[in-house]
Amino acid sequence: MHKEKGLIEIQIDSLLQGTNELEFICDAADFNDPKLIDAGFRGEIHIEVTAEKSDTEITVIIRTRVEADLICDICLAPVTKELTGSYRIFYVYNDHTGVSIDGSDEFRLLEKNAESLDITEDIRETLLLSVPMKVTCTDNPDCRLYSGAREEKQNGDAEKSQWQESLEKLKNKYR
Repeated sequence: MHKEKGLIEIQIDSLLQGTNELEFICDAADFNDPKLIDAGFRGEIHIEVTAEKSDTEITVIIRTRVEADLICDICLAPVTKELTGSYRIFYVYNDHTGVSIDGSDEFRLLEKNAESLDITEDIRETLLLSVPMKVTCTDNPDCRLYSGAREEKQNGDAEKSQWQESLEKLKNKYR
């Protein structure tokens, strides 16, 4: 059965013993995954891979950097952020029997005669995990909620609303 070549592969036979530094650049559209497009990734995705090869294993550290067009969860203003992510994978050669890999995504068995490591899926997951759960635009002047909060801080404690006074009472009660 013929396996389709992955988008990002590391050729094992070209790795030297010790630390190997690799760089890849691609686009979100190259992954053919609508989740990456929907996440707002734009421009080039910069991928730095550190592969440390020994006689028993290959440790791969993936670091991603990409700009994403996001939307503020508070005011719905457009926000552009640089997102970074990292992930570590341990590929252990199959002929070493002392290794237990049950249930761990970070440890994988590797055949001694394997030619390459396909890390495309790992990079895709690293990119998706780098998307923040909550997006806010604290420095964006279009965010009316935060600009209003700044004005209140500048006015001082002269005028406190009823809910702010209630919060102060609760805070003092539980001190």
